[in-house]
Amino acid sequence: MSEKLKIKLSIADRVYPLTIDPSQEEGLRKAAKNIEQLAKKFEQNYAVRDKQDVLAMCALQFASKIEQKGIERTNGTLEAEERLKALTELVNLQLASK
Repeated sequence: MSEKLKIKLSIADRVYPLTIDPSQEEGLRKAAKNIEQLAKKFEQNYAVRDKQDVLAMCALQFASKIEQKGIERTNGTLEAEERLKALTELVNLQLASK
């Protein structure tokens, strides 16, 4: 069993102490950095009342990206299935004619 790592992440002017697996550190630090950058962007470009509004907008943006990727992946899978069905039909027609 691997040793746990204690780190502190700063998000929206608050520090969050975490105990994690070492393999998670890079991903968590990158995620915190992305949240900070997006929060600053929202604060600069929009009239925000408080950090909670900024964090809600960050959460919405990140969640919508995940959902959109899932939709695109599903659509891509359906398109690939249709192409495979068409290819299967062509192969079956060629095999039947010989």
